[in-house]
Amino acid sequence: MKKYLAVSIAALLGILSVQTDASGAKGWSNDLFGRIAPAPVGGGYAEAGYWVWGSSVMKGDDGKFHMFVSRWPKELPFHPGWMVKSEIAHCVSDTPEGPYAFVDVALGARGAQYWDGQSCHNPRVVKFKDTYVMYYMGSTHPFADIADPSVLTLDSAYTVVARSNKRIGMATAKSLNGPWTRRDACVLDTKPDSFFSFLTSNPAPWINEDGSVTLIFKARKYNDRFPYHSSMMIGLATAPNIEGPYTVVGEEPIFGADKMGEVEDPFLWKDATGYHLIAKDMHSKLAGQHHAGILAHSRDAIHWTLDPEPLAYSREILWDDGQTITMGQLERPFGLVQDGRLTHLFFATMDGPGGFGNSTKSWNMVVPLKPE
Repeated sequence: MKKYLAVSIAALLGILSVQTDASGAKGWSNDLFGRIAPAPVGGGYAEAGYWVWGSSVMKGDDGKFHMFVSRWPKELPFHPGWMVKSEIAHCVSDTPEGPYAFVDVALGARGAQYWDGQSCHNPRVVKFKDTYVMYYMGSTHPFADIADPSVLTLDSAYTVVARSNKRIGMATAKSLNGPWTRRDACVLDTKPDSFFSFLTSNPAPWINEDGSVTLIFKARKYNDRFPYHSSMMIGLATAPNIEGPYTVVGEEPIFGADKMGEVEDPFLWKDATGYHLIAKDMHSKLAGQHHAGILAHSRDAIHWTLDPEPLAYSREILWDDGQTITMGQLERPFGLVQDGRLTHLFFATMDGPGGFGNSTKSWNMVVPLKPE
């Protein structure tokens, strides 16, 4: 197994150790490789007629594995079709690897007058006591159904309006089968003259033992010329409980082009040694591979340090039919934790040479992790 397929992150595998360097300072050590198993061909979730993207998976009280995953009609272009017509599908499997079967739409369109009325995307499901909480990105726009998909371009009014309306929201349920109660307002809005003045998106939540929430999120700020937004930044918000209020910590992002580096698609978890984050390296400066993943650590979720071996995952995947394929895109990493151990990684993926416009299909794939 190649080293970069080993997801060089003991933290991800639940065996993160803490060591002391010559100065007496504690630091993280990640020296376990080789636990990634071949990805099952036909595992995860794909659906004819739909683009399928990022997911969140949780084992239910029924013993089944419930996946919440973004999808939108394939007659629309992949990008920016998700901004204007994505919904969150609920799928189920008897095993983490799948394949998952469609059950219903957990969150869909509900009218342009709502903040999330036209698009729901990028779910992350967590649980506190007897309540399931789904954080997600929502958006809206005033346009009717798109009769001619060719008008949906990156510089169209559809896209500019839908992108600028992206916000983070929350829905709750007592069962993974729903029904999900949505809020009439987002939980994390934009703020003028801030690094998140244009949008908030891609929530990565962690609910602490006392019920307080640590929420990592993607942000952009306004620019005064097309495309009217900055590069991507990652911020931190906290709340005393799931109902909020959610308050952004500090005036600066925790990741960005001028701080740590530009990343997106964060996945956050916490163990006895602190918080840990994996994310997509946007410019290949941190992980050392094009659009690979990075690993970082923090004791307070505010001050972050790249792991000494920061490569978290690669776009090059070994499948269980023996093929090794460099995926066109490999994004939205999600880790399934069972009994305190990370057992599987899920990714949104595409075929093709790379680039959202060069693919014929997208799906959500799963990579099992070998036992220690």
